[in-house]
Amino acid sequence: MADKISEDVLDKLIVDLFEIEGVKFGDFKLKSGIHSPAYFDLRVIVSYPKLMKQVSELLYIAAADLNFDSVCGVPYTALPLATVISVEHDKPMLIRRREAKDYGTKKMIEGKYRPGDMCLVVEDVVTSGSSVFETVQLLREYELRVRDAVVLLDREQGGTERLKKDGIKLHSVLTMSRLVDVLQREGKIDNGMRTKVLKFVEHNKFDTSGSQGDGLAQRKQLASSMTFKQRGEAAQNLVARRLFNIMENKQSNLAVSVDLTKSADIIKMVDQVGPHVCVVKTHVDIIEDFTADFVSKLQKLAEKHNFLIFEDRKYADIGNTVCHQYGGGIYKVADWAHITNAHTVPGPGVVQEMSSSGNLATGEYTKETLKIARDHSDFVIGFICQSRICEDPEFICMTPGVKLEGGGDSLGQQYTTPRDAVFSRRTDLVIVGRGITGVTNPEAVANEYRLAAFASYQERISQ
Repeated sequence: MADKISEDVLDKLIVDLFEIEGVKFGDFKLKSGIHSPAYFDLRVIVSYPKLMKQVSELLYIAAADLNFDSVCGVPYTALPLATVISVEHDKPMLIRRREAKDYGTKKMIEGKYRPGDMCLVVEDVVTSGSSVFETVQLLREYELRVRDAVVLLDREQGGTERLKKDGIKLHSVLTMSRLVDVLQREGKIDNGMRTKVLKFVEHNKFDTSGSQGDGLAQRKQLASSMTFKQRGEAAQNLVARRLFNIMENKQSNLAVSVDLTKSADIIKMVDQVGPHVCVVKTHVDIIEDFTADFVSKLQKLAEKHNFLIFEDRKYADIGNTVCHQYGGGIYKVADWAHITNAHTVPGPGVVQEMSSSGNLATGEYTKETLKIARDHSDFVIGFICQSRICEDPEFICMTPGVKLEGGGDSLGQQYTTPRDAVFSRRTDLVIVGRGITGVTNPEAVANEYRLAAFASYQERISQ
């Protein structure tokens, strides 16, 4: 346990972290938008091997009395810490992926393990506990047991209590209060900054009641563990709220991509599958006989069957051009589509992480897109992605390239199953094209997809 570590060692560690700027003081805007007087960037530890080894050893000491078969670091800062623990103490290591590969095994947990093995989760900083819980939840989905997590710094903002409610005991090496006490005593910060940090912690604690009653509490939960009804009640974006309500009421998280070239064929297909879908996705620029009458008929079907229209335009030009494309031309998408799609190459919009193999919409592109989405949540309702890329409940993750049986085609299209997408990768909505539109009985097959996708969602939230 952490109390087995001498106070002198902990005090020196705190000063060392301050000296390498692993902890900074001032005025910092956090991801949530809140301004904090303290900021932790422990990623810098990797550039100080001796300190990284020391931190890893202290984390191991904090877990010394625990029984575990393997260790798993929360991506990404804790990965090197877990690696050092694994190497130094001969403990098998598991790696949790942020995103599943679109080839090979497509597993979200890498490494050798047996169902029922006990895994210790390693983290650098805990605030609300959401990152730890997200990792624990995924490990449990792969039939691993998790009872404990070790963390270098507990910010004392409710994470310990919140994780306890989920059956996870958090063991910390340092706490925020001890850190500022030591730095003030050592002359690194003054008493005014110490007081400011402690007041910030006291006034910015996360809700640990577990209540589902109000929207604020709901938004602090992980999206993948909430019902569509709860997320609809919490959503501020009216389109997102409407879609969540449709998904809940129709028990459907299925979107059909009707990529046909004749207006009459599209209308016929939409009328057949409409009762089973929450979204109909179109590509109007491939329609050979597009007219305003087609749009009118499509809107009437959306009202009749209660679904939203998603015109998949993939806007990717400069803002002024996109405005003209969206609101003008022969298609006038802004007049009739509830949802459209944009790349973030030129700036704010909606992300698309494509289902074709070898696509480049990954890495830093995805990270920057998440930032843009959070800054424009009044306009953005979600992402096209192969696995959940964030746990913000207001954002809807839609997975394209879904078939009842996985695989691929000769053009590089990669297919995943409804269960892989919704349960294993924890996305919300599956997009199916030729798997429905290319069969002789589209209505029956659409219902088969609806049942499979919604059952996978129910299985996910039940855990």
